[in-house]
Amino acid sequence: MQGLKAELLRGCWYLAMPAASLKRHATVAKTLLGEPLLFGRGDDGKVFAIRNTCPHRGIPLQYGRFDGETIMCTYHGWRFDRTGTCVEIPSLREGQTADLSKIRCGNWRCVEQQGLIWVYFPRGDEEPSGDEAEPPRMPIFGDDVGPKLTITLPFPCSTDHAAFGLMDPTHAAYVHTSWWFKRQATKLRPKEKKFEPADYGWRMVRHQIPPQNLAYRILGREVSTEITYRLPGLRIEEIRGNKHSVVGLTAITPVSDEATEVWQMFWATPAWIGALKPLLRKLMTIFLDQDRVVVVRQRDGLATSPKLMLINDADTQARWWMHLKDEWVNAGKEGRAFVNPVKARTLRWKS
Repeated sequence: MQGLKAELLRGCWYLAMPAASLKRHATVAKTLLGEPLLFGRGDDGKVFAIRNTCPHRGIPLQYGRFDGETIMCTYHGWRFDRTGTCVEIPSLREGQTADLSKIRCGNWRCVEQQGLIWVYFPRGDEEPSGDEAEPPRMPIFGDDVGPKLTITLPFPCSTDHAAFGLMDPTHAAYVHTSWWFKRQATKLRPKEKKFEPADYGWRMVRHQIPPQNLAYRILGREVSTEITYRLPGLRIEEIRGNKHSVVGLTAITPVSDEATEVWQMFWATPAWIGALKPLLRKLMTIFLDQDRVVVVRQRDGLATSPKLMLINDADTQARWWMHLKDEWVNAGKEGRAFVNPVKARTLRWKS
């Protein structure tokens, strides 16, 4: 927490990109957790992820050609299938042999679900299993339903500092100051919320949204919300009214130990949301960029290695985050089951 870098968690599913970003017969190169990955979608529509490096001379495979089944390296024409295994070396002549099955660039487990592409980063060579056998699912909506709105911005900070922004309950009046949202930081109200442990994280227990929040009236009456935070960096908010529901996902995916992609997306039941996409996307981008600007400025201070502090109760969730990360790392090292350190508690603050 104290510095510019953060320990990156393994044995987890990370959000790579919206499924719509990866077309058939196409590839997309990304660096995630410091690893060069090449995502692709075959002619059969299935997605895959291999290491974006030819094991022959190290040139990125993204510069080669993908025919829907194999990727040909642009340097010497070596071909690799969707598991990252070499299937052809054109320069070999009669009598010259090579065990192609042993020539691999490496691959990652990749799953498309609810309009999102997830990638699993193992601790070693293990396959995802148990509770982590599949990526997390958003509530309410089926596996074939994708988000109606998606934005992303690069954050020049570690996953720790990006995560603290996801769960920080007191910064909005000072950071998210637009003419249409919280214009004055002087109007702070006392807040009290109940929290309980949840899978690999914690949950703000479902509660009614105050009637003065007019924007929620489009969902009907008795609108309530429940917010879940979980490793490796997901904030899932489920808002229900008697007419409509909305699910919001904020996901942090590390590019490296000091750079992060932050995604925000929404699933919604109202069909007419599509007509408002340009406006909503603009507002979402403004809101998320305000968080990005803060971590850019924060980085100047962190570069001097200051000693930081956390206070109760506003920063309790940040403490939980660090405890969860420590337990995840220790459980993996010791080969035992993860034990959630979060206990049920009521937190109070002003915001």
